[in-house]
Amino acid sequence: MGSSGFPIDLVLFAMIAGFLVLRLRSILGRRTGYERPPQPYQPQPGAPGAPVIDGRAETASPAPTRAVPDPASPLGATLARMQAVDRGFEPARFLDGAEQAFRMIVEAFAAGNRDGLRNLLSDDTYRGFVGAIDAREAAGQTQKTEIKDIHAATIEEADLRGSVASLTVRFVSDQISATESKEGQIVAGTDAVTEITDLWTFERDLTSRDPSWRLVAARSA
Repeated sequence: MGSSGFPIDLVLFAMIAGFLVLRLRSILGRRTGYERPPQPYQPQPGAPGAPVIDGRAETASPAPTRAVPDPASPLGATLARMQAVDRGFEPARFLDGAEQAFRMIVEAFAAGNRDGLRNLLSDDTYRGFVGAIDAREAAGQTQKTEIKDIHAATIEEADLRGSVASLTVRFVSDQISATESKEGQIVAGTDAVTEITDLWTFERDLTSRDPSWRLVAARSA
């Protein structure tokens, strides 16, 4: 059958195709309200150059109590006399250094570190500490000491004889302190945290160019 007219089926197919294209464009080109807007680049945790920050709050240990004596008290008056001899002497700064020395001496004694003790102690006190270390080592014992916290460091006594000053500090600290035998048995102290009060006396010639205070006496309160 011959026909010179335009094929109607092609026209129908073209119309259907055009309708589908317009329909798809209307769907793909329209936001539905659920798409996220473009976000700035953010490095992922753990990626190079992206430090991971832990957001958990840490509970800081409270600063130790450091009571400086009342200037109007007899103790305060003695400290004022020390300042008259050495203008650089400040009770608060002294307590800072005394606390550091306390930690260093306790740790050095426990470790048997004689060199670490040498410049922190007077000659007599050094001999006493070394004698205790020698006896401990001869018995095959070890000392385990850990300062967990220092609650207080306060000046209890002060004395000035000529230019030589001595200050006694009360330290209140939480410590684990135990002496163990070669078999690992505790022969003195305890491995539990215990509050310990110590009275340490430091001494220094205020006219000396050496600013170091040295431990001359130590006892438990």
